[in-house]
Amino acid sequence: MMRTRPLKVALLGCGVVGSEVARIMTTHADDLTARIGAPVELAGVAVRRPSKVREGIDPALVTTDATALVKRGDIDVVVEVIGGIEPARALITTAFEHGASVVSANKALLAQDGAALHAAAEEHGKDLYYEAAVAGAIPLIRPLRESLAGDKVNRVLGIVNGTTNFILDKMDSTGAGYQEALDEATALGYAEADPTADVEGFDAAAKAAILAGIAFHTRVRLDDVYREGMTEVTSADFRSAKEMGCTIKLLAICERSKDGASVTARVHPAMIPLTHPLASVRGAYNAVFVESDAAGQLMFYGPGAGGSPTASAVLGDLVAVCRNRLNGATGPGESAYADLTVSPMGEVVTRYHISLDVADKPGVLAQVATVFAEHGVSIDTVRQQGKDGEASLVVVTHRASDASLSGTVEALRKLDTVRGVASIMRVEGE
Repeated sequence: MMRTRPLKVALLGCGVVGSEVARIMTTHADDLTARIGAPVELAGVAVRRPSKVREGIDPALVTTDATALVKRGDIDVVVEVIGGIEPARALITTAFEHGASVVSANKALLAQDGAALHAAAEEHGKDLYYEAAVAGAIPLIRPLRESLAGDKVNRVLGIVNGTTNFILDKMDSTGAGYQEALDEATALGYAEADPTADVEGFDAAAKAAILAGIAFHTRVRLDDVYREGMTEVTSADFRSAKEMGCTIKLLAICERSKDGASVTARVHPAMIPLTHPLASVRGAYNAVFVESDAAGQLMFYGPGAGGSPTASAVLGDLVAVCRNRLNGATGPGESAYADLTVSPMGEVVTRYHISLDVADKPGVLAQVATVFAEHGVSIDTVRQQGKDGEASLVVVTHRASDASLSGTVEALRKLDTVRGVASIMRVEGE
């Protein structure tokens, strides 16, 4: 039987995403009612600038007092799309305390304080859903948290930031330099005026923390994620990648150790073979590759940002939370029972591509090879080109730990015949 009393929704934030959430709630009202089993009503919208005209939103619903809105007591669900740490954290906690469940798109807050927010939701018997916090419209959180709940996930490898993928794709396809590709991304609206959060990997690192926590049933905070940006990637790196049959992507990588006792989470540029499905992800799209024991290899692909795609994920969560509300139940909360050790980057084992500027004279290759051997790093291939007393030496290793590779590079810099280390890049996806 359809319930006639509407479920009341408070919207915190009415920017690009929030305005789309409000629009979809209005234009799809009948469908949402049928899917939920009760109508949903936008009961209030908290904003910073009340004088701004917001098409399709009753001005009487607009308020600058977000705290009063979430404290009303008649609100069933709070949708938080303001971002940042505060006041979002306080508002979400207050919402739980006053009887509302929460749908959030706040990756930074969840990566930093997800455990505390889950605890608050559980204490008050409410839902905390956040599909929109990672990879926009791509269904990823719910498949990991629910569809794969009976499986063992071993690895999550993905492109989770559209801005960086657009820039790297342009560098790869046109030969453009980093700054030129960034300028184009900015002009097209893919990059913010200050792109630091994207290009330095902060955005992807927050998403990696969330994904790792869900995939491995272990609390992984933002501080646990190794982060390396992509601002130092050059056209020369792409030329080297092409010579290896690879391209370069900024990857979020979360993986379980072979003995199953620990996990790692990291974000950095990496070469991946052109044969890998992630290599074909172009433009501002996102894609995540999941590897598990029973399901095998799964790939999730689609638009990872933008008002409409992100709002789609928010509305999917809203429907689920409202259904739970009607049934007097809650969905899955935090699952951190495994409590695995989060290992530092130094213990991560992968392949490396190292480009060295060296003196073009006999014995240089032998010296370099000796340094690698002394640090326990096995060489897979080596290529040397020289002219007029200077040479370029490219070494690709077999799998080695980050710590052993760091020691190798430090020793290489001390050789008189090594003029400099032009670039170091990890090789993933094999």
